[in-house]
Amino acid sequence: MVADKNPTLSYFNKIWRRPESISQKKTEESIVLRILVQALVIVGIIATDVAAQTQMSLWAIPLSLVGSFYSWRQRKKNSVTLKFFLSIAMIGVLLAFFAHLIANLNDTRMVLAQLLVQVQVLHSFDLPRRKDLGYSMVIGLILLGVSGTVSQTLTFAPFLVVFLAIAIPTLVLDYRSRLGLESVDTYLFSPYKKNQPKRDGLKFSPLSPKRLGVFLLVVMGLGLTIFALMPRFPGYQLKTFPVSAPADIADRTFDSENREVTSPGYVKDGQKTGNGSGSSQAPTEGKGKVDETFYYGFNRKMNQNLRGELKEKVVLRIRSQAPGFWRALAFDRYTGQGWEISRDKQLSNIKRPNWSYRFYIPSPLRIGKTKKVIQSYTAVSDLPNIIPALSYPQFLYFPTKEVAVDPEGSLRSPAGLSEGLTYTVISEVPYRDRTLLGQASQEYPKTVKNYYLQVPPEISDRVRQQTEALLAKSPKPITSPYEKALFLAQTLKQNYSIKPDLPFFAENEDLVEAFLFRFQGGYSDHFSTALTIMLRSIGIPARVAVGFAPGQFNPFTGYYIVRNTDAYALTEVFFPGYGWFSFDPIPGHPLIPPSFQQDQTFGVLRQLWDWVASWLPSPVTSFFNILWTKVIGGVLGLIVWFWNFVSSGIIGVFTGLIVGTICGFLGWLGWKQWGSWSYRRRLAKLSPIERLYLQMLRVLGDKGFPKHPAQTPLEYAKNSRQHHQKVIAEVIEEISQAYVRWRYGSQMPNIQYLHQQYKGLIRGLKRSNS
Repeated sequence: MVADKNPTLSYFNKIWRRPESISQKKTEESIVLRILVQALVIVGIIATDVAAQTQMSLWAIPLSLVGSFYSWRQRKKNSVTLKFFLSIAMIGVLLAFFAHLIANLNDTRMVLAQLLVQVQVLHSFDLPRRKDLGYSMVIGLILLGVSGTVSQTLTFAPFLVVFLAIAIPTLVLDYRSRLGLESVDTYLFSPYKKNQPKRDGLKFSPLSPKRLGVFLLVVMGLGLTIFALMPRFPGYQLKTFPVSAPADIADRTFDSENREVTSPGYVKDGQKTGNGSGSSQAPTEGKGKVDETFYYGFNRKMNQNLRGELKEKVVLRIRSQAPGFWRALAFDRYTGQGWEISRDKQLSNIKRPNWSYRFYIPSPLRIGKTKKVIQSYTAVSDLPNIIPALSYPQFLYFPTKEVAVDPEGSLRSPAGLSEGLTYTVISEVPYRDRTLLGQASQEYPKTVKNYYLQVPPEISDRVRQQTEALLAKSPKPITSPYEKALFLAQTLKQNYSIKPDLPFFAENEDLVEAFLFRFQGGYSDHFSTALTIMLRSIGIPARVAVGFAPGQFNPFTGYYIVRNTDAYALTEVFFPGYGWFSFDPIPGHPLIPPSFQQDQTFGVLRQLWDWVASWLPSPVTSFFNILWTKVIGGVLGLIVWFWNFVSSGIIGVFTGLIVGTICGFLGWLGWKQWGSWSYRRRLAKLSPIERLYLQMLRVLGDKGFPKHPAQTPLEYAKNSRQHHQKVIAEVIEEISQAYVRWRYGSQMPNIQYLHQQYKGLIRGLKRSNS
């Protein structure tokens, strides 16, 4: 025998041929399953594209289809070359993923989605087995989940329904493939034979449209029910810090021309200048008409002698752990017919590091408890260069190189908020404790007195007298500034009204004086101006802040939909040591703006009930409201309290484990008792022989010999001879035959005799076990 001339080459040839010599594992032959899996992937890719406004579908779907077809044709072959090239491509995809990840550290959702789409395209060229198809199903599911977190509208909902409609038959076929059952393709594509009765393939297949449709409706109904009842704890909500912006404002900085507030809706003396592109000069004085798109208060000066209405338009989508007043600006100087920022040019510039979008926003020291609230804002239309946020922002994730903070604590950008911009704010919102605020000191710092007690001298005495007269109507004397602010805000709501047809003020006429004594009311923002000046007149520092109401919450997307018509002004009052707190005197608004202190754990269920209650008579609504607040509300409140206690520390954890174990045992015991009672109740409705036969089956099933649903009674009795003694098997067969004769021949057996035999069966089973 001649030795191999090149042992090294021979060794590598063996390694190269080894994968080809390995026997091919069982391949998936169902065309229907492959088509459905590919449809799941396509729905996931399109949903991600629509939610994120990308165009991955243009190349990913055609390539994935080509890969799936190629994989089907080559499913019987061990293509080592293909696997080699796919491995190289996977490495390239991984390197691209890390590069994109470093560039998008604040929001990695789309980076992950792009990786999954690229992996799926490569994976589609090698799908011989059912397990490989399972990987594609998981990728489609993950893509759908990513699109759900990215989507800000309900356009995601149709894709979810379509995905679910495809996923149900896909899972059915996947399960049948796992069990090795006959492929559904034979039901749909098998040729018709003359001697074989004609059958409707879809009707008798596991993919019956009627059954799948009913199952789809049941799953959707159950899912919506769970969605409505699911508690939403703010601490367990998604905490991401997305940042994105159009290219024209990324990395912008301040210069001499963009430090002031720039509003696209510039109005002056009743004439609109420019074409909506904005101006750095605010409307200052005189009568005029408001811009129909942009709120007049988002400017350096707020002229409240303007008239007109806004045309409703969505401006922001906000995802927040809690609702609140999305504060934009605050004004300190009253002009007689509006407000202005007296220290508008005294901005504090803040720069961020090059490797992060995070800005640290310094805030004054405060006593009292605070809560961290994360908010993400997306501009749906162009806005001024002011950055809305909940009060006391601590961190800002924003795309520009610089931002600024004015003396009123408002955030400012070097460029307007363009459509599509997304930023995130983390605020340290203070708790509103009425008792502590009522005990706050009345010794105000000099800087606060200099800027937040200013009242025009010509109206000071008259406004103060009216304010004191209103406070004198209180049943009890009011001494604390907090209680005075509450009482005056409520008094304005009850005794003054909104005047939609309010005429223009005269040139030298004061707004507050006209509001209190001439018109007995005014526009909605005039209420906040009046309350602010009234508080100042009695020595309580106050200012006017403008921003947006929470807007309309969409429970399906988790976003607050904020419109330009949600913008309004309210009053902020200063309490030494605690900071500024808001009061809303506008009729129809809550006295205290919404905050995290209002429990939103079952907010979706509350919204559903509010919709149902609008259709019910008042007595029925009142009854259910009492039931909700007293009974259900108490139980839910107890659950929330216990959860907070369990989450508080190690003692709470151990207590929760003990209580959970006890509740689990009691629940198991109760479930067993319920099952036993319902079983006896169901047997009581049956005929004696059927009841006896089911009792026998249950006893034998408990002993480890259950009856398969596909077995007939006589087949089960015959099979029992292999597992039981002859005497026991004969009793089983005797009772089974009696049951069959009664069931199919209407022959009534001797029940007393069979009962005696059944008791003997029980004794025999006990002896055999012992």
